[in-house]
Amino acid sequence: MIRFESVTKRYPDGTVAVDALSLEAPSHQITVLVGPSGCGKTTSLRMINRMIEPTSGRIWIDDRDTATVSPPELRRGIGYVIQHAGLFPHRTIVDNVATVPYLLGQDKRAARKKALELIERVGLPAHFAKRYPAQLSGGQQQRVGVARALAADPLIMLMDEPFSAVDPVVRAELQDEFLRLQAEVGKTIVFVTHDIDEAIKLGDHVAVLRVGGKLAQLATPAELLADPADDFVAGFVGRDRGYRALGFETVSDLPLSPEPTVALGSPLADASRVAQDGWILVVDDSGAPQGWLSVGNGAAPPPDTDQVLPELLHRGGTVAALGGSYRAALDAALSSPTGRGVISDESGRFAGTVTATQVVSLIDARQAATR
Repeated sequence: MIRFESVTKRYPDGTVAVDALSLEAPSHQITVLVGPSGCGKTTSLRMINRMIEPTSGRIWIDDRDTATVSPPELRRGIGYVIQHAGLFPHRTIVDNVATVPYLLGQDKRAARKKALELIERVGLPAHFAKRYPAQLSGGQQQRVGVARALAADPLIMLMDEPFSAVDPVVRAELQDEFLRLQAEVGKTIVFVTHDIDEAIKLGDHVAVLRVGGKLAQLATPAELLADPADDFVAGFVGRDRGYRALGFETVSDLPLSPEPTVALGSPLADASRVAQDGWILVVDDSGAPQGWLSVGNGAAPPPDTDQVLPELLHRGGTVAALGGSYRAALDAALSSPTGRGVISDESGRFAGTVTATQVVSLIDARQAATR
């Protein structure tokens, strides 16, 4: 557990970056610091490992006042991940990951073995170990940065906007991988971001800071969306917070409808014969949804082929999972070119479809039951 007790950071010119900040970041959970530029997020993060010294107040890690621990000793138990990974360009990936174990005097062979395990654990192929940072994409470098932070098996990880320098698709992949990894390792994490969507997705707890480093609200994502503390928090969270709040409530009683399907590689004639309203859902050999195929209804004629091929499919619709959230089910319906949201089972196989009207009716019923 990390605890801030009335922590203030005032610079010699009188600028107050953090003002009497008090909050707790529970053990084995992710606490996200979020807020506009100039609200003291990064300053607060760096005061935990004493890269920046507080002007007043105390920061505790469990029952230890960090001011009583030397900075080198303190930092040996804290992993640190920054925006651009900060890898050593002249070292291979495996040696980058093993940097801290080397510094701690660990046997080189054991350190490299552990590094190889972590490279695979963060979702990178084992053969990347011999590459250099310049040979990896930005997203891959960020994975290496996370692996390096984990290499000394720290109890605490500090992460300063680690995914903000990559494109949205890669960022979403990194977020998902990060959540998967945290479910395995259970670290105490303080995560800084300026993106409220990222904060809500990743955080077990979210601390919204005002400009000047004052705490506006500390809450779970669901509580933050449902009950903002004031107009500042409500404005920062955004006007669509009611829709986003649906992401925290699971739905188990979706009224699924059957849907005709065809497999990739099937004859187009078969697809046309079983299509519903000019559309047919295409699945792969395992039954996993691949996309919608438009047949008839003025659909453009296919290229020179008589088979259902991937390039003929409309892939804009998302796929929601059984037992997922109201938001996921509603998004699947709203994003589908047919208006029918595709739902998959726990194995990823097609389970049925649902319409936006059906999902909204369930939401209405749920809200009526809680009034």
